[in-house]
Amino acid sequence: MLTQNKQIAIVGGGPGGLTLARLLQLKGANVKVYERDINKEARVQGSPLDMHQGSGWTALQKANLLDEFNNNVRIGADKKIIVNERAEIFFSDHETEPEKDLDKGPSRPEIDRGALRKIFLESLQPETVVWDSHFVSMEKQNEGWLLHFKNGSSAYADIVIAADGANSKIRPYVTGIKAFYSGVTMVEINIDDAEKATPHIYALLNGGKVMAFGNGKNILGGQKGNGGLGFYLSFKPDENWTSDSGLDFSDKTQLLAWFKKEYSDWSSVWYELIENAATPFVPRPIYCMPLGQDWKALPNLTLLGDAAHVMPPFAGEGANTSMFDALELSEYLTSDKYGNLHEAVSCYEISMRKRAAAAAKQSLENGERMHSEGALEKMLVVFGIK
Repeated sequence: MLTQNKQIAIVGGGPGGLTLARLLQLKGANVKVYERDINKEARVQGSPLDMHQGSGWTALQKANLLDEFNNNVRIGADKKIIVNERAEIFFSDHETEPEKDLDKGPSRPEIDRGALRKIFLESLQPETVVWDSHFVSMEKQNEGWLLHFKNGSSAYADIVIAADGANSKIRPYVTGIKAFYSGVTMVEINIDDAEKATPHIYALLNGGKVMAFGNGKNILGGQKGNGGLGFYLSFKPDENWTSDSGLDFSDKTQLLAWFKKEYSDWSSVWYELIENAATPFVPRPIYCMPLGQDWKALPNLTLLGDAAHVMPPFAGEGANTSMFDALELSEYLTSDKYGNLHEAVSCYEISMRKRAAAAAKQSLENGERMHSEGALEKMLVVFGIK
């Protein structure tokens, strides 16, 4: 096995990094995950993730974690309604009885991020995750790398895998190719205790998610497992809108006034999202790696997930693609098919870039539809409703 007697460092403890650690340990590899969080409780986890057949779901299956996953699935959380800017419902699948046998459906079962992280953490060998390890830099040492962290510690690895997200600090060691602005910015809104704080929106969601399309702008959101809601205001400003807008994103009054102007023909029913949101609001310009990106493979360093191929979220492929990267990379690194690590990494990267480009293309195309004139009608067609 190519990884025999090799120390593997995975930088980043998100879904992709933890999936890879689990799969490699199942093959007997020596793995450490270096995660910047202080501990497993350090960050509030975001909106739920839906696992796709053939990618995220398949990775969970190969990791022998389907039973644990099924025990934590939020039945009915995949239900959706599609509305216009006035919150008039054009489609709802809430009347369909949720499928509890996950071998038969749903096709995209949902799980809270925190629950998924816990499943993976509990599946790993003790001390696999090294917390409080904020990557700063690394340099070549022997046949591998010496990694340095913000807390002053260092660690050697024969093989390094960057799973450190869209703003990867390791990616520049592999390639200088940078992401481009997709044209879309999303303003993240989080609401606690939503049943009391935003009763109208809470009732509209009915435990699932909502997609509101109108006028080249969107409101996208859903229920969290903790009783809160996570929403995004999605629109197409200039790339530097966040700084150029002059908005104080901790000021609800400013954001509500901006919303009333920017979303001028949207119903006042949406106002309660902003009026009752936790602050600050979080503006997120959405970036995408070039679809034709290419680089020369290294024998001891590679990328997965957003570090390799950040893309817009409009096909729901981010975490799923990352987890499938982990599955594929684990198989390449532990296969007897390749003569050396350099060949294995090169073959993985060729396959990964091809898959990611297809997913990114779909995401970009969906983003254009969602933010175009007549978006509601176009998206109803995409979902097979019209």
